[in-house]
Amino acid sequence: MVTAAPAGLTGLEILLNGEPEVILLDLGLPDVDGLTLIPMMRAVRDAPIIVITAQDDDPTIVRALDAGADDYLVKPFGSGQLDARIRAVLRRTAGDRSVREEYAVGDLRIDVPSRVATLAGEELDLARKEFDMLQLLASRVGEVVTKRELLADVWQQPYGGSERTVDVHLSWLRRKLGESAAEPKYLHSVRGVGVRLVDPGST
Repeated sequence: MVTAAPAGLTGLEILLNGEPEVILLDLGLPDVDGLTLIPMMRAVRDAPIIVITAQDDDPTIVRALDAGADDYLVKPFGSGQLDARIRAVLRRTAGDRSVREEYAVGDLRIDVPSRVATLAGEELDLARKEFDMLQLLASRVGEVVTKRELLADVWQQPYGGSERTVDVHLSWLRRKLGESAAEPKYLHSVRGVGVRLVDPGST
């Protein structure tokens, strides 16, 4: 259920009497500065907070994140991007409860507690970010994961950051999986969107 509040203090009152999964906060409120409201909301509920605003200057973004916001989304934006941001913050704040111990995709096995990935029984020599990326993709096998989501989840950069970083690590990961962007097996790029992990035997 979605609950909307016309003003900041009204929203704070709703928080006192509810258990929201995620909070979408517009900084342009009629009664209180949204930036001052963030720590107040954080003190009441530990639900992730996504700031939604037309203010795109770095000082405001930094102040919002330092105050306790989990993500920052600048208007205008599409509903698809908002949905992706909500999914990302919910995954990040879900903690170990949502983490499986093992994933299996084709001949690929990912053991999360030991942080070991094997391909056809052979252990892969993965760097930390490569393993984190592979684990995230395996947790959403068959689903397109955007580069922005990868930056947010793996590099903890919900705003800013270079998508080139993702491209480079994907290239390294592909090489270790014995494939390339031109001839993919497990990692299939969707131009302009992101990448998805698939079972080669199902394609």
